Parts: sequence; structure tokens; C-alpha cells
Amino acid sequence: MTPLGLYVPGGSLLHRLPAGAKFLGMLVLVTVTVLLGSPVALGAVCAVVALGYPLARIPWNRVWPLLRTLLLLAVVIGVLQTWLLDARSAGVTVLRLVSALGAASLFTFTTRIDDVVAAIERALGPLQRFGVRPDRIGLLVGLTLQAVTTLSGIAASVREAARARGAERSVVAFAVPFLVRTLKHADELGDALAARGEGDHR
Repeated sequence: MTPLGLYVPGGSLLHRLPAGAKFLGMLVLVTVTVLLGSPVALGAVCAVVALGYPLARIPWNRVWPLLRTLLLLAVVIGVLQTWLLDARSAGVTVLRLVSALGAASLFTFTTRIDDVVAAIERALGPLQRFGVRPDRIGLLVGLTLQAVTTLSGIAASVREAARARGAERSVVAFAVPFLVRTLKHADELGDALAARGEGDHR
């Protein structure tokens, strides 16, 4: 299991695909969701992502916490978007969010992050002569994937705390602690990167 605690060992087709190919496919899918503006088309993308979970044979006890978090985020963001814009725009935003986070989570369920970082460093190795830092880019990708898992974990923890207080239906009871803990995590991550010397190079 990776430090993220998400990788689910298995022998499915998605598990066996090279990390680089899966990462590229995820980027293409996320790009498509950004370009699409039709709720029907985005719904189809969500359906394709959802089919990937049984194909990868991800256990239900790993899928259910993710599903609950996505549903909660969809409700919160959908309500805010409907209030600020309109129902159609809210639907498009929610479908984009669900498909992108669903694809990223499926990727981390079936791929070791170390394999992704190694694949990126190998692919970009020849560009070192032009000043490209493959190790930096690999680190950035690893941190980005970790952020998806970390935010999902924070959301789940905040939701459980709100439920224990009987405030599971309160948007404020979820949004405020979620924001505070997210900012705290970002600050701790910055301190950790500074401690290892990241950002000192000009």
C-alpha cells in the first residue's frame, strides 16, 4: 500500500496497465470533462468512470466512503452554484467534479504513486539537457494525486464529526472545519517541503 493508503492490490486489467499510460488516460479524461459543457455528455463520462470500479474489482468498503464524500461535495457545490449562477451551470460543475475526482480516485486505487512518479521521471529524462527537472515534475504530480486523497479524507472526517454533533445537515458545520483543516494541511505540507530544501533552487 502506498503512503496515501489508497492503493488496492489486484490483478485486474486496470491494475496491469502501465502507470504512464493510465496517468495519460486520466489527464485526457479530465481535459475532456473541462471541455464538455453538456450535462448529458458529462453524465456519460461519469458512467464510464463508474464502470471502471467493478472492472478493477475495487471492494465496496473502499468505494462507499469515496461515494459518500463525492455526494456530499456534490450537494454543497451544487447548492452554492445554483444560488450564484443557475441550475444548469450547477449541474455541469458537479458532473465535472464527480467525473474528475472519480477518475483520479480510480487511478490511485489501481496504481502505486511511486510507479507514476518513476514513469514521469523516465519519460522526461531526455529533457534534462534543456533545463527540465523530471524529479520536480514527478514530485508535483505525486503531491497533486496525494491532494485528492487527503481532501477526501478530510471531508470524510469532518462529516463524521458533524454527524456526531447532530449537525450533518448543516453546510456551515461542514464547510468551515473543512476549509480550516485544508489550510492547516497545506501549511504543514509547505513546512515539510521547506525542510527538505524544495524551493531553494533558483
